[in-house]
Amino acid sequence: MSYLVLARKYRPQTFDQVVKQEHVTQTLSNAISSDRVAHAILFSGPRGTGKTTVARILAKAMNCKQGPAPVPCNKCQSCGEITAGSSTDVFEIDGASNNGVDQIRELRENVKYLPAHSPYKIYIIDEVHMLSIAAFNALLKTLEEPPRHVKFFFATTEPHKIPITILSRCQRHDLRRISIESVSDHMNSLCMQEGIDIERKSLDTIARESGGSMRDALSLLDQVMTCSEEKTVPHGQLLDILGIIDRTMLFDTSAAVLRGDISEILEIVNKIHDHGHDVKKFYSELTEHFRNLLVIRMGKKVGSLLDVPSHEIALMAEQIKNVSDIWLSQILDILFKEESVIRFSSQPRLALEMIFVKIFQTKPLLPIDTLIKKLDDLKKGIYENPGAYADIPRMPGVAESARDSSDSPVSAPADIPQRQADGNALPDTHQADQETPADISFNPDDSPEKNWENLIELAYDKSGVLYSNLKKCTLKNLSGQRLGIEVGGNGSHLDRINKHKPILKDICNSFFGKEIDISITTGEKKDNEGIRQQKKTMADLKKEAREHHLVKAATEIFGGSIAEVKILQ
Repeated sequence: MSYLVLARKYRPQTFDQVVKQEHVTQTLSNAISSDRVAHAILFSGPRGTGKTTVARILAKAMNCKQGPAPVPCNKCQSCGEITAGSSTDVFEIDGASNNGVDQIRELRENVKYLPAHSPYKIYIIDEVHMLSIAAFNALLKTLEEPPRHVKFFFATTEPHKIPITILSRCQRHDLRRISIESVSDHMNSLCMQEGIDIERKSLDTIARESGGSMRDALSLLDQVMTCSEEKTVPHGQLLDILGIIDRTMLFDTSAAVLRGDISEILEIVNKIHDHGHDVKKFYSELTEHFRNLLVIRMGKKVGSLLDVPSHEIALMAEQIKNVSDIWLSQILDILFKEESVIRFSSQPRLALEMIFVKIFQTKPLLPIDTLIKKLDDLKKGIYENPGAYADIPRMPGVAESARDSSDSPVSAPADIPQRQADGNALPDTHQADQETPADISFNPDDSPEKNWENLIELAYDKSGVLYSNLKKCTLKNLSGQRLGIEVGGNGSHLDRINKHKPILKDICNSFFGKEIDISITTGEKKDNEGIRQQKKTMADLKKEAREHHLVKAATEIFGGSIAEVKILQ
């Protein structure tokens, strides 16, 4: 007698033998008991999950001599013929090879005849989505109103390819992927019946490789049993037979990534390449592994979110107990975004190594709660100890929006020394930082230009908007009780100065110690050299802002980049 593979030898013969499809089998059992079985039923789901098997069991339950009964006897003539595939009343049709309209017309002609010796004539059409549109149309009327002795059971892996007119005439049952643990338990039971000793972790490896398909898992188990001369199959031999990457490599890789050991990573990649494993498959499994690590780190009830054995969940939980979820999400984000690089690369090994290098060059981000706390501490420190933060250069326009809303005098801490981040003093770049507003006054011995500069400095402490606009003006004349100012730039500067003219007049009266008549005129357009000088000054300000250590620290903390620098006017 020819060898019978495990998938056929141990094919379920009753509903209770079907693995992990209780939501379907229990519904069908109840339907049989209450005599409410639909005339057309569609079974859909991934491959190897039991669609055709459930259809056969349902056919036996309907045509059993003791039935219809939820549990067929598997002893009568009808049950035996259906199990052997030789029943004259149950027709199993391959939709891929019988997809023409002629076959459906023949079926439609035959349904009118009564069954030979069973209560029902049953048609099981496997991969029904392969039927042509004409064949589906020919089946419509018969499917909607078949004779009382006819039932249709359809099975498909792609229900979306079936016309909606067919779906609306069927009762649909969706079968699910079988979990790794359930597949492993079932294979362990079969190994005990076959007298084969295989480690549980080997069975878990086969179950994971099957992708939730019981038929695929049993086919792999058959291959392992065939290649082993003894009744015991070591785990290493199983990996060699099936060409599967050992799960320990994934755990070693994730541990090396979290530890920052690039040399160990390169050794693992080299080992995978030397063994001839598929680098792309390894990358896919590694991405899923880091997804599982992140789920464990963020969730509490992870049993329903992870399809992995319980002992691996414990190992993963131990591995990431001191790792932040922010860092895990960063790693997973890089792996996910670089997936196309691995998939389409002509040198996947080199691409994989470069991805790991990119991960190691990425600095872990701080959690948002920590960032908020640090910002609160920074704000508090500025108020309590302003001298420690005096290294920020005083540039016009930084806080002008706030001053513009109130136009109220704002006192600047003029006695704060400028420092770098390391505490070393910088050369004095702004005389107002070392003078109090009371020290700034008109000096007849100074040049008009010097007095004009001092007047502008005094305006800084009164109105930021006025200060920034006066910086764009030039002194036209200063004599007696008359001050002439020439406004540069565009017309908006003149409007702003006129708007703040009362404040300017108070500043001038205080500076000169007497009533001053202010004359404001619009200057001629700047020559090309002046325009170039202005552009150079703005470029220097932008460069200074980009290279400031606080700006660099902020971009590093938040993992951002400087998109644009604007000089507030």
